[in-house]
Amino acid sequence: MGEKDQLDKAVTDFIWNIVEIHSQLEEIHKGWAEMMGISEPQWLIMMAIDEIDEGRGVSGIAVANKLRIHPAFVTNQTKKLEENGLLSRVTSPEDARYLQISLTEKARAEIAGLSNKRQALNLTMFAGLDEASLDYLNKRLASIAKNSRLASQKLSIGVL
Repeated sequence: MGEKDQLDKAVTDFIWNIVEIHSQLEEIHKGWAEMMGISEPQWLIMMAIDEIDEGRGVSGIAVANKLRIHPAFVTNQTKKLEENGLLSRVTSPEDARYLQISLTEKARAEIAGLSNKRQALNLTMFAGLDEASLDYLNKRLASIAKNSRLASQKLSIGVL
């Protein structure tokens, strides 16, 4: 097998591994969501808020950008999560056109209640990888993500 064929095979293997990982992560997110009595997209919205909130709440646009979904979907789902007492949505003091969304204490308590299971799951998923290995892997994946966005843009405008 030539060098180009080996690279093509390695890329194909990588892509199928990512597809498999994505599929397994979807199942895991569905499981966490079911434990909280919400949908998988709602779980992901809550996790995005938890990730990017620095104590002042986050905008729906920031959540949509993090998850790569439409802001209107975030608005619709955060209203439902607010009705369930899991999110707080307040008008931004800087700009009344925007809401600041944050997790409620109820949501934080429910997520904390899952922490032992989440730690056990992470230990299972990343068995054999130490912190340095994960850091290295994350840097490589971030680079691939950036390059894949560029490739997607080039494909969509007909450059590739």
